[in-house]
Amino acid sequence: MSKGTILSGMRPTGRLHIGHLSVLENWAGLQDEYKCFFMVADLHSLTTKFDDTADLPNDTRQMVLDWLSVGIDPVKSAVFVQSAVREHAELHLYFSMNAPLTWLERCPTYKDQLAQFEKQGKDITTYGFLGYPLLQAADILVYLADTVPVGEDQLPHIELTREIARRFNFLYKTDLFPEPKALLGRFPLVPGVDGRKMSKSYGNDIAISAASDEVKKRVNAMVTDPQRIRREDPGHPEVCIVHKYQEIYNNELLEYVQQACRSAERGCVACKQELLEIVEQMLAPVRERRARYENSSYDDLRQYILNVKENLAGQSNSQANDNDNDNGKDNERLPETVVARFKEFTGTRREKNYLREIGQSIIDDYMAGVFSESDIRDLLDAKLDLVSLILVKGGQRARLKARDTIKKVREAMNLKY
Repeated sequence: MSKGTILSGMRPTGRLHIGHLSVLENWAGLQDEYKCFFMVADLHSLTTKFDDTADLPNDTRQMVLDWLSVGIDPVKSAVFVQSAVREHAELHLYFSMNAPLTWLERCPTYKDQLAQFEKQGKDITTYGFLGYPLLQAADILVYLADTVPVGEDQLPHIELTREIARRFNFLYKTDLFPEPKALLGRFPLVPGVDGRKMSKSYGNDIAISAASDEVKKRVNAMVTDPQRIRREDPGHPEVCIVHKYQEIYNNELLEYVQQACRSAERGCVACKQELLEIVEQMLAPVRERRARYENSSYDDLRQYILNVKENLAGQSNSQANDNDNDNGKDNERLPETVVARFKEFTGTRREKNYLREIGQSIIDDYMAGVFSESDIRDLLDAKLDLVSLILVKGGQRARLKARDTIKKVREAMNLKY
């Protein structure tokens, strides 16, 4: 039985907080069951931040590091940046030619967000913002995704995608696009340490990548029962932020926690300490994985490329690059081929020094047949950085699928010139 296909993504917002953990853990759990495409939705970020793009590269990197640290496997799944796959924009254009304007105007969040941003003094009455649900449909359908993991608030967007798929199939007498179904997940709402919505802008979040001292500081800052003045006063867990975290992360002992609070068997300090230990236990392996990706070695780069090749071996379109075996150039391997690539390298001084350090190892691996010339090019395009290499390789895998879909779309629309 063939696997289904999933497309999901997030706008690049930098370091994620623990409120995102349940979503990412859900993604990670789907990787063996589905073909997964996980997208950094940088084009979507332009709908509201079109005039504020300076931090996009770093925000993208930090978010992808969080994805990887929670268990997104870049060998099993294609992890990529939306704008690197131009077919998203092309399919969005085709859809925009036949999508009724009223379908976009009735989107439940459209007028609400216009009003919200207007209060902030920002005008987002742009074509791009009106059309972002259509771009979202293109994101999903360009991979012929049949399943989209979402929360309930996204169900109207998935229904619009289904309507877009049906309309295209009807107009052009094809069955190309599936009508994707929503895979609803139960994602607990994790409040900020002050009780408001968890947000970096409020300064009340606990980052997934937070160090131990930062976690301790955040937990100690959590708002507890304001009526409990003294240690011996009975508590009211239903109004305590620490207790809301206990509900999410310490559910097995929740009954005891509630009873001990109401009877003043233990105080808020002890409860915070217990919660701190739970959160630390949860985040410790996440920090360890993040550090491995962030501080990668040449061996890590090498092993990632080998793992991708092994995973794709025997699959259709298994050569996940844009250059189809380099037109046979690898049949005659010469060190000068790699050296010529090195001379074209335009990295920073630090990156150039690192290339000098590992350059001979790269040449040796090329001569031994471990790397193709395309692999060398990918390493250099990624500036010898593992996270960037993952995005390069993920983008190549995504483009292969997207290009195949666009070819079929053009045929269906009689764009055969």
